[in-house]
Amino acid sequence: MDHSGHGMTMDLPPFTLGRGLEWSADPFFLVACLVGLGLYGWGVVRLVRRGDKWPVGRTVAFVVGVLTIALMMCTRLNDYGMVMFSVHMVQHMVISMVSPILILLGAPITLALRALPTAGRGRKGPRELLLMFLHSRYMRIITHPAFTIPLFIASLYGLYFTPLFDTLMGSKPGHIAMMVHFFAVGLVFFWPIMGVDPGPHRPGYLMRMLELFAGMPFHAFFGIALMMASEPMVGTFENPPASLGIEALADQNAAGGIAWAFSEIPSVLVLVALLFQWYASDQRQARRTDRAADRDGDKELEAYNAYLASLNAQGR
Repeated sequence: MDHSGHGMTMDLPPFTLGRGLEWSADPFFLVACLVGLGLYGWGVVRLVRRGDKWPVGRTVAFVVGVLTIALMMCTRLNDYGMVMFSVHMVQHMVISMVSPILILLGAPITLALRALPTAGRGRKGPRELLLMFLHSRYMRIITHPAFTIPLFIASLYGLYFTPLFDTLMGSKPGHIAMMVHFFAVGLVFFWPIMGVDPGPHRPGYLMRMLELFAGMPFHAFFGIALMMASEPMVGTFENPPASLGIEALADQNAAGGIAWAFSEIPSVLVLVALLFQWYASDQRQARRTDRAADRDGDKELEAYNAYLASLNAQGR
């Protein structure tokens, strides 16, 4: 791999799915994925040993979410993504939209709060620091739609249509920072909308749907802009290696089609998750109302029995 021109170039054979899925680990993301899985597994084991239950579905969602990151960053897809706009766009869409949604459905913060021990009176351990962070002003700002929606949009237009993208793609640390940014943007965008974990900004379900639909169309517009362009718009992918046998404009059109199509996938995933959460919330509320009604009924019955007893005593 050598640095030249706008980015990192390499001699790769024409892309096929089989070649793309070959093992080629990025050390940063490999370690991050293993640490994430290890910490989550530690939390689940700790709960189980204590006799508590943790939903299997949450564990599956988290593990699959981490594996999607590993698939994008620890296989040859990452190598091809450095020189093919279409493959890079698959990485971007998965890491910014699919991986965050699955990881959020795994409720890692809830698991941490239940698994971490309390530090004791007057002391601050990891659990207390996590709670302070969750309730901080910083978290209220970065999870507010006035921040998350513009950030979500700027991560597309402000990155790809400015020299910043070429600068980041020109070095390995820059590329890693960009991918981490995509993932972080996805987390803060989707967390207030459908995250299971507690958060500072959690509007009603209808408002959450509106937040989702406020951001998603811009992904579609971005994809259409790439598809309709009559010349390459990103310097990094202007001159793909001859060994790939691809033409830059056709590859850019394919990248646009991928960005446009991916705007639908997370929308469906999030809507399904939201509808399930809404239904579960209504069921919990109904059970609470029923329990309250039962308690009120018992009190009325007790009062009536006491009244009858007082009448009986007066009669005697």
